[in-house]
Amino acid sequence: MKKAAADRYRNIDFSGAKRGPAVRPEPGKTKISIRLDNTVLDYFRDMVEKAGGGNYQTLINEALLEHVHRRSTLDVVRQVVREELASYSASSGPRGITSSRRTSPRSRR
Repeated sequence: MKKAAADRYRNIDFSGAKRGPAVRPEPGKTKISIRLDNTVLDYFRDMVEKAGGGNYQTLINEALLEHVHRRSTLDVVRQVVREELASYSASSGPRGITSSRRTSPRSRR
């Protein structure tokens, strides 16, 4: 048998080659390895297929970013509401609301 494909590449000189990725990564992005459920991958791959092309990894990244931004926005809104409620109750004082604690019949013994 003849080794057609292998013989063609035997005389390549790699002495001037540089190690590293052929394509530089985008700034602010890191290559990682992650394990995802098959259903998650199928969902995003189906989205890409229905859209007529694209990159499912980009869609996963966008979904994660959206979750992070939504979560941080929710935390900010909660903090503002807490501050507003605290300043409202501090400035208006108690309005007929008492914090008397009811005791159960067993605790009165």
